[in-house]
Amino acid sequence: MEMEFKNNLKFLRQERGIGQVELAKNLGVSKGIISLWENGLREPSLSSLVAIAKFFHVSLDELVGFKEQ
Repeated sequence: MEMEFKNNLKFLRQERGIGQVELAKNLGVSKGIISLWENGLREPSLSSLVAIAKFFHVSLDELVGFKEQ
């Protein structure tokens, strides 16, 4: 999950044209947490994943890069 998630999070954020600070405010976390997620140093909780997916209007599968084999 980590590799796909961190890349997808950064892509979605940049595609929307928002910075880490703005995303952090919208999700109720610190800018540092966003940075840790995007650098693959921490993984978000399930509730955070749901909040991120809702914010970007994507599915959890899309967000974490899950593809059925």
